[in-house]
Amino acid sequence: MMRAELKQFVGTLPMRILEDLDSELPEKISDAKFKKIMSTVAVEYRSSLAEPGECVGLVTAESIGEPGTQMTLNTFHFAGVSEMNVTTGLPRLIEILDGRVEISTKMMEIYLKKPYCDGQDIRQIAERFKETRLKEYIREINIDIAETKMHILLDTEALKERKISAALIGKILAKGLKGFDVKIDKESGLLIKASGDDALGLIYKLKEKIKEVHIDGIKGITQVLPVKRGNEYVIVTAGSNMKEILKSEFVDTKRVTTNSIAEIESIFGIEAAREAIIKEMLKVLKDQGISIDLRHVLLVSDAMTMSGKVLGVSRYGIVKEKPSVLARASFETPIRHVINAAMVGETDSLNSVIENVMINQPVPLGTGLPGLVTKVADKKKSKK
Repeated sequence: MMRAELKQFVGTLPMRILEDLDSELPEKISDAKFKKIMSTVAVEYRSSLAEPGECVGLVTAESIGEPGTQMTLNTFHFAGVSEMNVTTGLPRLIEILDGRVEISTKMMEIYLKKPYCDGQDIRQIAERFKETRLKEYIREINIDIAETKMHILLDTEALKERKISAALIGKILAKGLKGFDVKIDKESGLLIKASGDDALGLIYKLKEKIKEVHIDGIKGITQVLPVKRGNEYVIVTAGSNMKEILKSEFVDTKRVTTNSIAEIESIFGIEAAREAIIKEMLKVLKDQGISIDLRHVLLVSDAMTMSGKVLGVSRYGIVKEKPSVLARASFETPIRHVINAAMVGETDSLNSVIENVMINQPVPLGTGLPGLVTKVADKKKSKK
């Protein structure tokens, strides 16, 4: 329950600030000190608000764009794992703001339940998540031209390490390969026979394709790396598959994260995607040593998600959703927008900045926002 003295400020100050004050203020405080603190907080809060008519979008664009020109074009590399490179800097910021579904380097941070987060069986659990394909278990492939069959010799050590049998691999291949006869050859071999007029051609085509067959682990997770963060172990992955990771009994589902905003949106919804945009942008800016007011990032994330789906800051994203015909035409491909609007009889109410600039009239910002109406005295009456 909030203390009684603070309840009189409900409506004047946001509830979040009042809750913070309730937890931070000492239990016993004099009336004079309390009034001084509250007046200072009220002044600070009012000074932080945007003035009516202030062009916050332009200020946000300047505040992110100018430091963005100083950002580096680099990638972060995890030591010891050649494939684990994470895109950072300007390329990553562009990915986020464009709302791209396919990003250059997907990655996850998988938090584990106890006792696994303390390091118990951490290497085995990490390996369980890693996707493995048939090529990782093959020692050699031989083709018998006379009998149109393929003999695959499996790597017994790799099978033991992953606790996989030749029988299981044979079952996976038999299920996926239509028109081929798959048999187990002793303990560590497979025989695949083709039939028909072009049997030999099919066998040669299969030789390369069969190497990419998914055998074990979670699809999309190409590399795993256990990392110690503070007092617990976290598994960092190259690749992302949030849906399958959440099904694992070892995973702390409340803390697992991915850098794929599209994946978060599809599983958790638009509010989670908005939060992911904020966190990913702040992470990139922090890594580059750039300090930007949080409200600029919040404004961009709101603009990208206000339609109910993540839209990039581009002509295919939020620009396409603008209600103004002239605003859409001012960005790119003006003829197309004007013709399309004319065909359906669209109207433009000239509520925003761009369209008013285009037709040379005051923009609804600053002093141009209010429309002042004054009564003008009748000159004829004043002469009498």
